[in-house]
Amino acid sequence: MKICLVEDDLELGKALQSSLQDEGQEVLWLRRAADARQRIAGEPFDAVLLDLGLPDGNGIDLLRQLRADGKTLPILIITARDSLEDRLQGLDRGADDYLVKPFAVSELLARLRAVVRRATGWSETGELVWKIKDLALDERRRVLTRAGAGVDLSKTEFALLLALMRYPERVLTRRELESRALPQGEGQTLDVHISHLRQKIGDGYIRTVRGVGYVIDK
Repeated sequence: MKICLVEDDLELGKALQSSLQDEGQEVLWLRRAADARQRIAGEPFDAVLLDLGLPDGNGIDLLRQLRADGKTLPILIITARDSLEDRLQGLDRGADDYLVKPFAVSELLARLRAVVRRATGWSETGELVWKIKDLALDERRRVLTRAGAGVDLSKTEFALLLALMRYPERVLTRRELESRALPQGEGQTLDVHISHLRQKIGDGYIRTVRGVGYVIDK
């Protein structure tokens, strides 16, 4: 998962970022509400971890702004505020869950998986499977099938398709795709990998948006 962590406490923020990365998550750590709103507006995230006490505003206000901006991604509040009124306010304003500090990282991960499972493609067996038309991509097992038949992809092709299937009908820029899927020093261009990917999965899935990037259609 790609997670936006909004936490102003230096010690806690560093510890959470490190712990989540150790669990295989991609984490962007920000300390200000304004920076978080800007980055969330321009980048695809799977979930947001949101502290309420931020140096440039209240996390509840940021939560309300994100929902008003049309952001539907899961948002999990992490805070020391433990009153019933605070919990109800956070949930009423659009949070998907509310976790009171201090907490165990294992509980945080379990809560994250739960809110993402409700919002995305987690299967009932706990596997993260993304489905578009007759494509089914199992993120954990790194397996792609089309109409039930296996499709052999390179590591880069798999990463490209995963990025596109995570955000169907959202145009991903060339820079976004390159940063997510192409190893540093990669000799082949993005267009070459997309061409190879199209040859393997067939037409009618990946659409080019000229001058911007690529999108996968449902």
